[in-house]
Amino acid sequence: MNEYEIYDNPLIRRYASRAMSRTWSPQVKFSTWRKLWVALAEAEQSLGLNISAEQIEAMKGAVESIDFPAAEAYEKRFRHDVMAHIHAFGDAAPAARAIIHLGATSCYVTDNTDLILLRESLRRVRDRLVSVIDALASFADRWKSLPCLGYTHFQPAQLVTVGKRATLWCQELIFDLQDVEHRLAGLRFLGVKGTTGTQASFLALFEGDHAKVEELDRKVAAAFGFERSYAVAGQTYSRKVDSQVLGTLSGLGESAHRFGMDLRLLAHEREVEEPFEAEQVGSSAMAYKRNPMRAERLCSLARFLMALPAAASQTSATQWLERTLDDSAVRRLTLPQGFLAADAILNLYANIVPGMVVHPAVIDRHIAEQLPFMATENLLMSAVQAGGDRQSLHERIRQHSLAAAERLKQGASDNDLIARLRDDPAFPPLNFDDVLDAVRYVGRSPEQVEEFLRREVEPIRTRYPDAAKGAREELRV
Repeated sequence: MNEYEIYDNPLIRRYASRAMSRTWSPQVKFSTWRKLWVALAEAEQSLGLNISAEQIEAMKGAVESIDFPAAEAYEKRFRHDVMAHIHAFGDAAPAARAIIHLGATSCYVTDNTDLILLRESLRRVRDRLVSVIDALASFADRWKSLPCLGYTHFQPAQLVTVGKRATLWCQELIFDLQDVEHRLAGLRFLGVKGTTGTQASFLALFEGDHAKVEELDRKVAAAFGFERSYAVAGQTYSRKVDSQVLGTLSGLGESAHRFGMDLRLLAHEREVEEPFEAEQVGSSAMAYKRNPMRAERLCSLARFLMALPAAASQTSATQWLERTLDDSAVRRLTLPQGFLAADAILNLYANIVPGMVVHPAVIDRHIAEQLPFMATENLLMSAVQAGGDRQSLHERIRQHSLAAAERLKQGASDNDLIARLRDDPAFPPLNFDDVLDAVRYVGRSPEQVEEFLRREVEPIRTRYPDAAKGAREELRV
């Protein structure tokens, strides 16, 4: 079979970055296993076990040079992936064969590796989040004063500004960033816990010296940059950690989906559109089409990501006592694919925002159609202040509004409500033109944008200057 006759995961081939794909690759996974075996041997030697410098150097020299076919052959024999790689590592470092994996159980390498990859992937997601927040903040600042229709129930409502609306998208990403930071701050190492989490094998190795076992755990964790290990564990770290991490990624999916949906609605209104390349084809049949394919893909990937936490929570809920293996296959799918999907979403989001196209003329036309209706409350107040009867004028406004709306529904190109009110003798003389200035109806939108950027975004830019202004990754869109 050639490569085109085998299912190909589109998250890797089409959507996620090469960097995230490599993080969850077999090379990184199994070389990390070997680094864990090296760190264990070094810590055990430093605490007095009979392990030579030659054995450690032999292991270090073989960390990256993995014979994958040999490991696969061993796994077919043993039906055990960790034992397969212990033997493959022993073949690559024969001087160390006798002490590889000394005192450890399989989850020493599998679970600690997963925690290392979770940390690295969360950091990458964090940095990509910051870059998108920065881009959205710049967009909001640029368009903070441009009035546009607000929508409630997707019906025209009180005016906002294009920039104010963008702060709503940005704020949700800031919530996601806070969740990612929280998960990173709480992430721990499994450490060296043994078959049921009691560290009995290591206590035996160190002849009952509890202090040395505790120090062994600290040394191995420190070797991988973890300040702490989980205080207690079974054979594995709690699968609730996976559930919490995937829940955080799902939250990111929620935010991205909301943005993508909003952009699709605005594209339908032709007010704001995603980037569209010179030779991009919208439809194979309808050559005129300019479909919001990036926003649609964003929603599609987000929907996939939001579905993953169910598997993680069920896995967490059904772990038996100190260990069961029904978590293995599902975690091989959900953890990598959760991060690949999150990475793809953020890269796509980062591609869309800087290239978003705002159409002020279309926005102004939509405002002109609807603003006369929205201005009637202000007109009513002004007319009463000028001596008019509130109840009588309210009825006149209602009648004229219905007539103007019906005229628009019949195909009129302009809203003549203000002209109708100006010509109605029931109204006292008023400045009807002034009341149609859209800026009068956006409230504090520009000031809210400025305050949001100052209070919420600038501290993030200061905290992560490289992520906010760093070079853009390869964007596979």
